[in-house]
Amino acid sequence: MKTIQKTAIALAASGLFATAAFAQTAPAVEAPEVSPITANVTVTNDYRYRGISQTNYQPAIQGGFDYAHESGLYIGNWNSTINWVSNTTNNGVKAPIEMDFYGGFKKELIGEGFASDFGVLQYYYNQTGQNYNNAMVNPNTTELYAAQNFTFGPLTGFVKVNYALTNIFGIPASTGSYYPDLTANYDTGIWGISLNGHVGYQYVAGQPGTQGSVAQAQKNISYTDWKLGATKDFGGGLSLSAAYVSTNANPNWWNTWTAPGGTAQSSAGRPGAVVSLTKVF
Repeated sequence: MKTIQKTAIALAASGLFATAAFAQTAPAVEAPEVSPITANVTVTNDYRYRGISQTNYQPAIQGGFDYAHESGLYIGNWNSTINWVSNTTNNGVKAPIEMDFYGGFKKELIGEGFASDFGVLQYYYNQTGQNYNNAMVNPNTTELYAAQNFTFGPLTGFVKVNYALTNIFGIPASTGSYYPDLTANYDTGIWGISLNGHVGYQYVAGQPGTQGSVAQAQKNISYTDWKLGATKDFGGGLSLSAAYVSTNANPNWWNTWTAPGGTAQSSAGRPGAVVSLTKVF
């Protein structure tokens, strides 16, 4: 999935495990087999990726699947409804769906609870039309990523960096952009509630405003995003999350749609609440 945050948007998932004590006379019970394939479905009031709304602050339906081999190798796919491509190009290019394909290797190389994760992620937008303007190229994007997960009692999370092998999300001359981020979750031990925090920095290589093709007001388009929230685990793979999300993204570039003449209509990174209901199978 995105960031897999599409968490990365890109979505991160965690499980709670319980043990039961049996009398010595009870028959041995074999542990249930864990399927190597999992699937997930989410409904959300606003699809935010790296703090930027991908749906003009409208609801989205999302879902995907993952296959994980015992060796540590994995592949997956994650999808979401979007509208930012249609809104910002203003020239007939449309892409109502984002499809992410990823694969990598994840293993506890340095100790239990400290899984290292390396992989490649392809963002694919099923487009109609190719008439891009001078401020946007093909939005399909390829990134490499490396992450280190950590566990300290009730505190879990990861540090991660994504590096772009192509232009990112249609931004010209942006190959070499990168996104480091830190995500942490604290299990309160109360009613299945965990607290969630995140901070990331999207560095955009090339800075399109310096190329002479975009207004000077759009020059600095790198930005920081952050999130504070909570997740309620209902059990059975069902969870509800709510978070406050914000950025300091330049609204002259990161906007929800652009009118003829290039006037930004609304910042796509303004503060807002995101509520999501997720089911993992």
